[in-house]
Amino acid sequence: MHEAQQVVTLVSKGSLKATDDFNVGEAKRPARILSVGSDYIRSHQFANLRGSGGMSGLISTTSLWETDKILALSTHTRHRHVPSPISPNFAAPPAVLSFSFGSLALAAAVARTATTWDDAPADLLDGLQRSALIELETLVEGGSTFELKSHFRFLADTHRSQFAAKVGAGMTDLYMNVLGYTWRANAACLSSTLDPHADFIYDGGNVASHGVVLAEAHGSFATGTSRQSVKRQAKRKYARQVKPYIGTASPFGKVIHGYSVAFGSSPGTPGGFLSLSETKITRPRGTRGPPAPVSDGARPDGTPTSIVLAAHRSNFLLMGAIDIVDWIDRIRLGDGVAPESEPVEFIRLQYAGRSYLACVPWLWRADLPPWWVEDLFEHPGWWRHVRGPRRLTSVAGGPRFGWFVIEEKAGAEFLNALTGIIRSGGRAIPSTLQLPTFQPVGLGLPDGDGAAASREGEYRYALFRDGLALLGDPFRGRLRDVVIWSPNEGLSLR
Repeated sequence: MHEAQQVVTLVSKGSLKATDDFNVGEAKRPARILSVGSDYIRSHQFANLRGSGGMSGLISTTSLWETDKILALSTHTRHRHVPSPISPNFAAPPAVLSFSFGSLALAAAVARTATTWDDAPADLLDGLQRSALIELETLVEGGSTFELKSHFRFLADTHRSQFAAKVGAGMTDLYMNVLGYTWRANAACLSSTLDPHADFIYDGGNVASHGVVLAEAHGSFATGTSRQSVKRQAKRKYARQVKPYIGTASPFGKVIHGYSVAFGSSPGTPGGFLSLSETKITRPRGTRGPPAPVSDGARPDGTPTSIVLAAHRSNFLLMGAIDIVDWIDRIRLGDGVAPESEPVEFIRLQYAGRSYLACVPWLWRADLPPWWVEDLFEHPGWWRHVRGPRRLTSVAGGPRFGWFVIEEKAGAEFLNALTGIIRSGGRAIPSTLQLPTFQPVGLGLPDGDGAAASREGEYRYALFRDGLALLGDPFRGRLRDVVIWSPNEGLSLR
C-alpha cells in the first residue's frame, strides 16, 4: 500500500470506514455524481467558499498543448564569490543539461510563482494567476519544441514583456524543482527599499539544513532573442540581483547560494534558450562535498516553518481554500482578528494511484438550493458554469478541466500541524516542520522517448515536490470521502 493511502494515521478523530467507489470519469453516469453532490449539500454548509466570487481550484485546460516539451540548457556560467563556500558542507546539485515538461507542469509553475507573494491579498493573487493561465494557453504552440503562436505579434510591447516575465518565472520554478529544491518563498524580504533583488528563495534538496538559495527569474520574447542575448541577461541579473545577497540573512535562513535563470524565445522561430548563472563553490583540492540527500521523503531535521507557511499559502490559495490562507496569514503576522473557527471541507480523491485532498468546487455553494444543483448536473451544458479562463469545446468533443489539489499525506500533515499552532494561540510555533516531499511528475529528465511522464495510463497531471498537483483529467479520479479540517480539532473523516 502506498504511504499516502494510510490515512488512518492522519486523522485526529473519528474512524476510517469504507465507502462505495465510483468513477466520475465514466460516461453516462451523472446520477451517481448527483447523489454525492446534492446529498452532501443538503447536510453540510460550505463555510470555506465565500459568496458568488468564491475561489476555486478548478481551471480550464482545454487549449493547453498535449506533447511534452524538451528544453536543453544553452549556457552555464559559474560566478566566483568570496568567501567560498558560505556553508562548508554544502554541495550544489549539478546543473541539469536537459529536462522535459508537460503543459500542465508549466501552467502550474506559472500559477505557483504568480501567487508566491507573501503579503499580497489573496483575491489579487487569484486574479494574477488566472490571467497568466489564459495567456499561456492562448500564446504557446503545441509540439515538443517551445514556440510562440502567431497571436503574440498582436500584443503591445508592455504586454509582451509581462507575459515573458511570467513564463520566465514558471520556467525557473520548473528548473529549481528539477534541481531538487522543494519549498519556495518570495525574496522581497531581502530588501526594504527599491534596490533590485532576486525573485524567489528556495529550500530543500541539497540546501536542506544549510540555509536557502536565491533564484532570479528572467524571460524575454523579443525579436532576435538568441543564445548569447539570453546568456548576457542571466549573467547581468546574477551580478545585480543575486550576488549582493549571497551570505545575507533572511526570515527563511541564510542565503548560501544563488541562481539566475533566463529563458528566451524569438517570436516566429521555433525553439527556446535557457541560460543558468550560479555561484561558484571553491574548495581546497582533495575536498569533496557531502553526498546529495535523498530527494523523496521527509528530511529528519524538518523544514523551517516560515518557508513552509509561505509555500502553502500559495498552494492552498491555488486550491481555492481561502480559509486556510486566512489562518496562515494570522499565524505569520500574529495580529488582527482571528478567522472564524468554522470547519473546512475537502474532497478525498484517488487519482493515478495516489490520494489527494481537493476543495469543493465553488459551484457547490452553501446558498444554492439542492434542486439547483440537481438541475445543474443533469443539464448537458453544466460544465459551462465552471469558472475558468476558457470555455471552449476540445476537438475530442468536451471541455477539459485542471484541478489544483494536494497530495493527501502532505496536506494532512500540514493541516494538523496548523491546528497545533492554532491551539497554542500562536505562542508555540515550531521552528521546523517535518513534512513529506515527492518525486515530480510531469517534469524531469527526459526518458528514452523524450517524455516527462506527464501521463500515467489514462492520467495526465503534474505533481511538485511539495505535494501540490494539477490534475489534467480530474473526473477520471475516484471520490473516496469527505475530509473535515477543524482549526481546533484537526482532520477527521465525515
